[in-house]
Amino acid sequence: MKTRRPLDELYFEWLYSQVAEVEAADPSLTYWKLLKKLFTREAFSLVPNDDNRLEDGKKLRFEFLRENRIGTSNYEWADLGCSVFELMVGLSRRLSFEAEGAPHYWFWKMIENLKLLPYSDNRPFPEDLVDDIIDVLLNRTYKKNGRGGLFPLRHTTNNQREIELWYQMAEYVQEQL
Repeated sequence: MKTRRPLDELYFEWLYSQVAEVEAADPSLTYWKLLKKLFTREAFSLVPNDDNRLEDGKKLRFEFLRENRIGTSNYEWADLGCSVFELMVGLSRRLSFEAEGAPHYWFWKMIENLKLLPYSDNRPFPEDLVDDIIDVLLNRTYKKNGRGGLFPLRHTTNNQREIELWYQMAEYVQEQL
């Protein structure tokens, strides 16, 4: 008899598949623990128009439901806050549209920019450190040039803490070219 898995569990696995290989067996190549942490943290907007990026992340739920032919009458689930993981997957898709590179490339570039890349599943997970990194990101207490955030820049005259994510992303892409 097949047991039904909770919707959140199925959705998390689907999100993971958007940026990583679900079937990978080598724990040095998997990031289930880290991405689960990002999935359990709710993103929020401190700068006008960043709510648009949160909506991009939430729209992934409807794509998941459609792709998996899951009907749901649980609209509360679909309307929950956007997780940091969803925000980053949504941003990675925007980046792949705006610049060369697949969404998974841009997703892992953001993970690298946050200094989270070393925390694969084969390494002890520094819960407090990861919480601090997420807090810096969400509360926009990273450096003015974006270091500590998703889109660090080498050269900028703009305070990245005060600029919506869309424009941070655009300036980052321009600098990468």
